[in-house]
Amino acid sequence: MRNLVLILFLFSFAVKGQNSIVYKKFNSFHLNEERILKIYVPESYAEDDKNTYPVAVIFDAEYLFDVYVANSKLFAARDKAPEQIVVGIYQNQNEERYSDCDYSEDTGLPNQESSKFYGFVRDELLPYIDNNYPTSLFKTIVGNTLTANFINYFFFEESPVFNAYININPSYAPEMHQKLELKSQSLITQYFYYLSGGDFNTEKRTAGINNTNNLLSLSENPNFKYHYDDFSNSSKTASIGQASASAIAFTFKQFAAITKEEFDTEIADMDPGDAIEFLERKYVEIEYLYGSNVKIREKDIYKIEPIIIDKMNGDYLEEFGKMIMRLYPDSPLGDYYIGLYYETGYQYKKALKHYKNGYAKIGSDNPNSDGYYANIERVLEKQRAERLGYTTEEEIIDESEPDSSEQGL
Repeated sequence: MRNLVLILFLFSFAVKGQNSIVYKKFNSFHLNEERILKIYVPESYAEDDKNTYPVAVIFDAEYLFDVYVANSKLFAARDKAPEQIVVGIYQNQNEERYSDCDYSEDTGLPNQESSKFYGFVRDELLPYIDNNYPTSLFKTIVGNTLTANFINYFFFEESPVFNAYININPSYAPEMHQKLELKSQSLITQYFYYLSGGDFNTEKRTAGINNTNNLLSLSENPNFKYHYDDFSNSSKTASIGQASASAIAFTFKQFAAITKEEFDTEIADMDPGDAIEFLERKYVEIEYLYGSNVKIREKDIYKIEPIIIDKMNGDYLEEFGKMIMRLYPDSPLGDYYIGLYYETGYQYKKALKHYKNGYAKIGSDNPNSDGYYANIERVLEKQRAERLGYTTEEEIIDESEPDSSEQGL
């Protein structure tokens, strides 16, 4: 403990502008003692203070915090999840976790002592984080074994303050599975519930996990997003890292770019207008759910491109191009789609204007410039054909390359 206090003095500094982890001593009114917090702030915070970040609160921070942070950074780097502010609570200095997360055997609910810890998290820690960091409304809470059981008490609130609950090998209190089922049926807004287990757990713990999974997996409430992982082929220690990664992937699935499976099952059969609407709605929902203002990714634009071009005679190309120009005004892509719209409609003058605008944006030194300039050349050739009265490209070829009998004359 003495060494940890020394670390606190060495590393406690203002977070803003620092790409690091901060230790903080927090004086709790509810607990009537100091608690140690470990806080990770994303690297981008120093670069853009206008960003807001989802928050993850981690119990048993001594060993869960670093695992969760590492996975959150990996998923953010791969654009599979937003960057998160991660707040860990130390609970294993003097075995505080047992009093923090205890419960009454009669009711299965927090007792007098653990209610103080509940108040500390709910009424002190969360307001502190929201007041001192650029947080979004989306919050995750993570626990393991005993602390995993305790996170569920926040879920039972009338309007739960946490949006996602990550239960790693939970030691459920009596009748917890029934309480969870009742709550899952009553949700009117979206919540995420992750549960993991394995045959390395005790018989009692496994029974609680299986009872809960059996009930929650039957839920038909679309607002209750549920996922269960069985890591029986792993070990208890290894399952912590596996569960952390899987839980982040599950919780932030809607944030990630369109997958092949999502395209095949939800988008492939859409009309162009519906596909554009789907794309725009996806990113509105990302901002609404996670508080992350993400522009429509170019990779997602390319995913629906075949629908726009191939269906309904390309009638939605102009609308598609205008949407892209709003998102990426410096990209030639929007001009390309609008140019293609006019080209397919035989309005070559307007098509040429947009192709030239796009070419000016891409620059002649770009390796793709020749391919893009081919659009201009093609339309110029079509304009020439139109002036000469030709109706097909084959007629232009016939005129410029006479057959062998004519060459012999």
